[in-house]
Amino acid sequence: MWDNEDQTWAADAACAGTEPDALFVRGAAQRIARELCFSCKVRMECLADALNSQTSFGVWGGLTERERRALLRRYPEVTDWSSWLGREDDELIAELRSQRAPRILARIRTSA
Repeated sequence: MWDNEDQTWAADAACAGTEPDALFVRGAAQRIARELCFSCKVRMECLADALNSQTSFGVWGGLTERERRALLRRYPEVTDWSSWLGREDDELIAELRSQRAPRILARIRTSA
């Protein structure tokens, strides 16, 4: 669905003009940082890129590092997160696409 090699999408990110220090935070500050993501038109591209590259730090695509690690552990067979996130038949993906913070950790725990 998205070409991860081409990162021109980053120029259209809602956070493109934000200081990086505001996005690479810990704890409760991540909640504030990720609010910007839910209005971003390239959020899924950002998330796919972070998952494909297993980015360890910061808020990417509206998910914290802990949430991304949980997805990577739960779906070790996924090699192309762009395609996986493009699927239409999955409730978790629909929640990831919504305009609010997903409950990834709770959802993954119940589906495991």
